Amino acid sequence: MLPAVPRPSQRDLRPTLVLGDALDHYGAWPSPTVIVSDGAYGVSGFPGDPPTPDGLADWYAPHVEAWSRRALPSTTLWFWNTEIGWALVHPLLAQHGWEYRTCHIWDKGIAHIAGNANTRTLRKFPVVTEVCAHYVREVKLDAGGVKVPMKAWLRQEWERSGLPIGRTNEACGVKNAATRKYFTRCHLWYCPPAEAFERLVAFANTHGRPEGRPYFTVDGRRSLTGEEWAGLRSKFHCEVGVTNVWHEPAVRGAERFKSEARALHGNQKPLKLLDRIIRASSDPGDVVWEPFGGLCSAAVAAFSAGRACYSAEIASHYHGLAVERLARVAFREAPLHAAAPRPARAGVRVSAA
Repeated sequence: MLPAVPRPSQRDLRPTLVLGDALDHYGAWPSPTVIVSDGAYGVSGFPGDPPTPDGLADWYAPHVEAWSRRALPSTTLWFWNTEIGWALVHPLLAQHGWEYRTCHIWDKGIAHIAGNANTRTLRKFPVVTEVCAHYVREVKLDAGGVKVPMKAWLRQEWERSGLPIGRTNEACGVKNAATRKYFTRCHLWYCPPAEAFERLVAFANTHGRPEGRPYFTVDGRRSLTGEEWAGLRSKFHCEVGVTNVWHEPAVRGAERFKSEARALHGNQKPLKLLDRIIRASSDPGDVVWEPFGGLCSAAVAAFSAGRACYSAEIASHYHGLAVERLARVAFREAPLHAAAPRPARAGVRVSAA
């Protein structure tokens, strides 16, 4: 059976934050629509972060395995890292069925290195970027005991009905869009929307070989519904004017967490960018995972966007700060920047490993 997409109630949209390793908690979290990964960069940025990017694939391996096991067919992964860090982890993601979509460049601007770049001694150009790679699940369906991609499965199910490919246009009520887009064998394949899929199902089950019914089935007992078919694809809402290059300064000012004039987190992500990727790949009520919480900026963005976020942070200091931050956000208070953490309040659910 296809996994049901969880739809939390408004009451369940409170952020959930655990103190401990996310590996110990994935099994208790509902399957995610979105995973925001902002973990090790291979720069010794925190205890356990490898000193070089060379060890990143091994570091991420158990997490990627868990993500792949718990993901929905429609799950989207946003993987933050350095350019080389992402490049070294990409083969691991591909091995576990994550399909690469595109790489986004966070351009922090020249101000990011102002006063910190001695061009007389540098042996490379100053770095002012990070990357956020976009992945979706590679969905395969059963066709005669063999797992095949959606494109091949769709065509095989129609051919199994004994009907000519040309009649797919009749089924969909179009001149030639079905044969050109939905049933082409080439790279120009277009996934039929739910309504078109339901038309194909109804037509095949009505006019196809009786002995082969039902058609477009994954269990041999019933056909997939249009809603189930749509649920096999990741969500994406493309905002007008946004490209894969994000010009956004590093976090500073009121949004930056500081203590005694020093930043508490060396790599705090802008809420603007996290809000962008979460809204682009999910709908209100969907579940977001933040395996490497830090200050839990993804949870803040998710809550503000009406999504239910599950975060883990292994360092008690950051966990305490994140608890306070999420509690304040849940109560619509000003964010905390330089204060000792206080006990969690009712707006955030907290547990320890």
